[in-house]
Amino acid sequence: MFAYYFKLGVRSLRRNPALTALMVLTLAVGVAASVSTLTILHVMSADPIPEKSSRLFVPQFDNGPVDRYTPGEDPGDMQMSYPDAANLLKSGQGERRTAMYGISAAVEPPRRDLPAFRANGIAPTRDFFTMFNVPFRHGQAWSEADDTRGADVVVLGRETAEKLYGNVNPVGKQLRMMGSPFTIVGVLDKWAPLPRYYKLIGGNRFSGDEGLFIPFATAIRHETAHNGSMSCSANRDPGFASLLSSECTWIQFWFETHAASDRAELQNFIDNYASEQRKLGRLKRNAPNKLYNVIEWMEKLKVVGNDSKLSAWLAFGFLALCLVNTVGLLLAKFSVRAAEIGVRRALGASRAEIFHQFLIETSVVGLVGGVLGLLLAFGALALIGMQSKGMATIAHMDWQMLGLTFVMSVSAAILAGLLPTWRACQVTPAIQLKSQ
Repeated sequence: MFAYYFKLGVRSLRRNPALTALMVLTLAVGVAASVSTLTILHVMSADPIPEKSSRLFVPQFDNGPVDRYTPGEDPGDMQMSYPDAANLLKSGQGERRTAMYGISAAVEPPRRDLPAFRANGIAPTRDFFTMFNVPFRHGQAWSEADDTRGADVVVLGRETAEKLYGNVNPVGKQLRMMGSPFTIVGVLDKWAPLPRYYKLIGGNRFSGDEGLFIPFATAIRHETAHNGSMSCSANRDPGFASLLSSECTWIQFWFETHAASDRAELQNFIDNYASEQRKLGRLKRNAPNKLYNVIEWMEKLKVVGNDSKLSAWLAFGFLALCLVNTVGLLLAKFSVRAAEIGVRRALGASRAEIFHQFLIETSVVGLVGGVLGLLLAFGALALIGMQSKGMATIAHMDWQMLGLTFVMSVSAAILAGLLPTWRACQVTPAIQLKSQ
């Protein structure tokens, strides 16, 4: 009977075409507004590395001064100083660990037709590439020995490599950067996690490409300037050496543990480390030391802001308003078919059969509304993506949201059709037959 009722539902679209078109359009607009907003929220809040998100941790110490400090106050700064980063790298804790900071390097292309340019990147340790599942197109990460001695080696981002060398494999070639020759050891493949959870501080969280990577120790040896945010609670002497010995926070740090259950052991280590540092006259606030996994880290830094959540709620409120209008339109559509219902009931159709028939008809309306709503949602996302490069990165629909569009549309139509369908089932056959 479902197939028969479905055919009746398709045929019913031709009855009162103006009323049907209005219902479909009302439902489609509400679904499109909700889905487009929910799509952006879905991309922004999705787990960017589900296979590891519970094993990657950011530590937080509060190394601010005691002056004007209130116990329990959130330090706000989520980066760390060089002394802490260097100590944690040497600690051997976790399965892997990396310190990193943003850099901007002057690149001198080997091609004469290409002028010198600046490429943004980061200076991590070699563990970075394995920790964050970074894919390579050519070559590989630098060695542990390169990390230790601060060798002049570089891994290029795919776009930078293609800009400099086209499709040629440049591994082993020399590239002059920051006034020194660097040996290219690897080229990344396409890698653009959303959001850029590994570097949420000091950059666009949803767009941008790391043009190059050099070892953390190499950047320190070259006194490479920091490209990103920095917080200093006290004045310091000028110069890079002074920055390294200061309590200024400008380095981001990550641990990777073997299992999520190792979190307690890592927490115990950083608590003991902070206690030892206090004996040396540092970390005087004695504030709690914290660990954040990937999802907690994104929540802490408000990757999904309150304005995005409010937009989603407003979109669903608009969908509810569209459903109310659809209920009224369905009541009008079904009321003119009272005579048809009366004849069917007189011929032996039960109320349940009438209910099933009209509910399937509303589902057909929802399906058509879903197709139109999907087209409108694609249009809305395209308009949103035109606002900026960052919005263009997140304003796209995946298969999950594609399926959700139809589920939401049909479910909304069924919900809107419950009252009109129930009213249709209450038609008394005798009264309708007498009126004919």
